[in-house]
Amino acid sequence: MSQHLVVVGGGMVAQRLVEALRDRDEAGAWRVTVLAEEPRRPYDRVALTSYFSGRDAEDLALGDAELWHDPLVTLARDERVVAVDRTARTVTTARGRVEHYDHLVLATGSSAWVPPIEGADLPGVFVYRTIDDVAALRGYVEAMSEGKTVRGAVLGGGLLGLEAAGALQALGAQTTVLQVGTHLMSAQVDLGGGEALRRLINALGVGVRLNAATTRIRPHRRGGVGRLDLADGGRVDADVVVIAAGVRPRDELARDAGLEIGARGGVVVDDTCLTSDPHISGVGEVACIQGACIGLVAPGYAMAEVAVDRLLGGHAEFPGADTATKLKLSGVDVASFGDAFGETPGALEIVWADPVAGVYKKLVMSDDARTLLGGVLVGDASAYASLRPMLGRELPGDPAAYLLPEGTGGAPDLELPDDAAVCSCNNVSAGAVRGAVTEHGCTDLPAVKACTKAGTSCGSCLPLVKKLVTTELTKQGITVSTALCEHFALSRAGLYDAVRVAGVRSFTEVVARFGTRPDARGCDICKPAVASILATTAPAHVLEGERAALQDTNDHVMANLQKDGSYSVVPRIPGGEVTPEGLIAIGAVAQDFGLYTKITGGQRIDMFGARIDQLPAIWQRLVDAGFESGHAYGKSLRTVKSCVGSTWCRFGVQDSVALAVLLELRYRGLRSPHKIKLGVSGCARECAEARGKDVGVIATDKGWNVYVGGNGGFTPRHAQLLAEDLDTETLIRTIDRFLLYYVRTADRLQRTAPWIEDVEGGLDGVRAVVLEDSLGIAADLDEQMAQHVEDYSDEWKDTLDDPEKLRRF
Repeated sequence: MSQHLVVVGGGMVAQRLVEALRDRDEAGAWRVTVLAEEPRRPYDRVALTSYFSGRDAEDLALGDAELWHDPLVTLARDERVVAVDRTARTVTTARGRVEHYDHLVLATGSSAWVPPIEGADLPGVFVYRTIDDVAALRGYVEAMSEGKTVRGAVLGGGLLGLEAAGALQALGAQTTVLQVGTHLMSAQVDLGGGEALRRLINALGVGVRLNAATTRIRPHRRGGVGRLDLADGGRVDADVVVIAAGVRPRDELARDAGLEIGARGGVVVDDTCLTSDPHISGVGEVACIQGACIGLVAPGYAMAEVAVDRLLGGHAEFPGADTATKLKLSGVDVASFGDAFGETPGALEIVWADPVAGVYKKLVMSDDARTLLGGVLVGDASAYASLRPMLGRELPGDPAAYLLPEGTGGAPDLELPDDAAVCSCNNVSAGAVRGAVTEHGCTDLPAVKACTKAGTSCGSCLPLVKKLVTTELTKQGITVSTALCEHFALSRAGLYDAVRVAGVRSFTEVVARFGTRPDARGCDICKPAVASILATTAPAHVLEGERAALQDTNDHVMANLQKDGSYSVVPRIPGGEVTPEGLIAIGAVAQDFGLYTKITGGQRIDMFGARIDQLPAIWQRLVDAGFESGHAYGKSLRTVKSCVGSTWCRFGVQDSVALAVLLELRYRGLRSPHKIKLGVSGCARECAEARGKDVGVIATDKGWNVYVGGNGGFTPRHAQLLAEDLDTETLIRTIDRFLLYYVRTADRLQRTAPWIEDVEGGLDGVRAVVLEDSLGIAADLDEQMAQHVEDYSDEWKDTLDDPEKLRRF
């Protein structure tokens, strides 16, 4: 006869425990009852922020729903346990339900800690812990946002606080994070990383105040939240407050039952996850194991596996906590793993920082600089998935090479040993991922995820899992998928063609027609990619309908966010040519709004320091003076730089300014996989630095030479000669075709230089398409560009003319 296991708590760790038990208990030695306080089956708290991007509660549900239909499993929802009788071995719920247990597992997790701040109980103050919490927050903000901009404040600059800030911003609130300490995510990253992170958070439109302790939350005259008073005498106006100041283990049941409690809370368990009562185990955030409660999902899953092994007669022990973390916030890349603070005796720290790009990377190495002990990655965490499994192992080559931007060379490929942990949440090794391909016949990432469970929790390991799968498939001679993401089996180029031919005009239509799941809400990969595709296949304003929800951060407000939370405004100045009246108008705007001005490298004037509510008034003044949006915020044409050419320069052989103006007006607003820049030089002296641009034009005595594939950024590239001595008409047609061929076929966020390398035949292949029409698409490209020129409309003016769009500001 089966013994009865009762699990108190219905969270992620409880779900993992039940799943592991049913996978391994082939004899049916245990039947299990889960008493869950919430009215739903276990869901992914790690992905809670995605609830604000359109996902509903059911989308967050964990695992296979069939688990809860197993005859040996009972999930009792909305059953809060209020008492444990250790003598009778029973638990009692608030509804009066009594369950007898042979073994009891406490998986009650933790609750949000609310500091003793006056006003913390006011309407408009929320915590950020459950679906009900975030649903209430969303409803409150949406109700307040009718006709006004909601001001939000988040108390706490840790992992959860930043995700809460991202959620508020997704709801349209102007948000400020108040951090008591010296830098953000102080438990995971060092001061240098925290400063880089602050700049990235600012770039999302979220303000940050450091060393800001809240002493009181004052009410508004209407009764809800009105403002926050700070210990330094400052104040922050706010309509809604989210408290994300930390968590506390929910150990009240254990306390009342007389179980041993840790000095800082949590039910004390040994390395087998047993409490002081041999019939009771503790797992997850409620468990004080090895002297601490650990608020991360991976250690909780490890505890669940240990508890199951012990229930089935095994000898497993808790291996120690993997405290690696990765921030799940669109537009911000942060990861921390291992000994991130270099506390190991003799540890060496190797740091690479680029403050301009907002990148900070640090590796902590052993004293001989060979063994990886930990790391911090901010702004570019692409190496996280590959480096984290190498903890405690020797890195081949120079450790500093792993910190350099991708494509700069130097870092050898990491061939992970089979026993290296790839997915710490689910304890999946590199060998298990490889085995899914070689032994279980998995031929794509979804199949490997289903087979191994790798990447099914927090998802941070998915890039590495995909790389391992791709490598193994290639070894097996199997064609590797080029899917854009899990929501689209097509590559970006394939999806572009499909959307163009089908004539669909919205993300909903695109995902219904071409997605892997018609009801999918998309992700941070496919939504901006589809927005870029629709911008050229079905042009519409970036804030039109659901398109607004697809855009990257700056596109939402058609201005560039700066480090202090203000915005910069960049009007278009084609070719750098501007009249005295135009200069006076720009100067007057800057003076009246108190803006800092700077001449940019693209020969226009950038105005810094505007508040979001000032943007429409600034735009109106500029539009009235004859200016328009310079698209400095978009993945699109930025500028066409020029020298003064033959009009003024004694060396000039062609009118470079006139051509630059013509090209900028022609390609303005052209959305593309990455930003694009052009340059026109009036002679071979190259004063416009045209060969550093995506398209560079240099005048000759016979016409124009055109160069393509020049890029700045992390990996600067010189442009390569595409064609020589073209007349102006042929030059424009050539550039038209080059740009649209790139727009149609490049991968997401791929610049022109690497795209040319990927085109079959490289530059010669591009030349054959653009100049020789080798694919027979030249007429189509010509027609599409003509349509783009005809359809162009200034986004600033269109917004000013539309009251509904203006409400966003």
